[in-house]
Amino acid sequence: MATLLADGSGAISSGSIDWTLVSGINGLARDLPSWLDSALSFLGEYGVPLASVLMIAVAWGWARRRPDAPAAVAGVLWAGLASGLALVLNIPVRGLVQRQRPFVAHPGQLDLLTNHQANGSFASDHATFTMAVAVGLLLVNRRFGLIAGGLAAVEGFLRVFMGVHYPTDVVGGYALGTATVLLLAPLAMAVLVPLVRSAARTGAGPLIAASPRRGSRRTDRRGDALPPLYGQRDGADHDGDRDLAA
Repeated sequence: MATLLADGSGAISSGSIDWTLVSGINGLARDLPSWLDSALSFLGEYGVPLASVLMIAVAWGWARRRPDAPAAVAGVLWAGLASGLALVLNIPVRGLVQRQRPFVAHPGQLDLLTNHQANGSFASDHATFTMAVAVGLLLVNRRFGLIAGGLAAVEGFLRVFMGVHYPTDVVGGYALGTATVLLLAPLAMAVLVPLVRSAARTGAGPLIAASPRRGSRRTDRRGDALPPLYGQRDGADHDGDRDLAA
């Protein structure tokens, strides 16, 4: 596998499309003020991943207000767990591929915008994490998933812009994050939904299902219908699809 991605030393050659793209995108940093380079570097290293975590928190609050709160909360919980699991799965992937980072393979040819250890480059942890969050939330709520997907796209661009990843590192991270969420979702939800339903009957209940306001109906006209995998009844709550298409 490594020979398909790099030469015998684990480095991408100077004539590859990967190198052409990373050198061109990273070269944009030379034309930007140093303060903006620093701000973008902070976003790529910390800001966007934290925003993805915030999306999970926001989605959890939304899920608690649904009529099918336990199933919805279980879906959000899986988005968070899957993103962490995908990072763990990336450890052996990096060990197998052993690709050098672009600033290691081509010293002095990039503007490295952050201090980064010279560990394996494929696949990108940041891309893996943010895409796993996005796909996990997409299975629960289309709007949240699309917003998180936009964050993942920004994160992928920034990792290349910073000079710490090749574009295919990012694509590989996207693929790993997506596969982890989708392939394991049926098993995960088969376990998580009953557990969350049981927890809803304990002292943790308020974290799973919000109490309806007095004198108001408990309805949800803002979210998309959950897929059958997540326990949504057929024909329930299609307002989100109309809102999205409007």
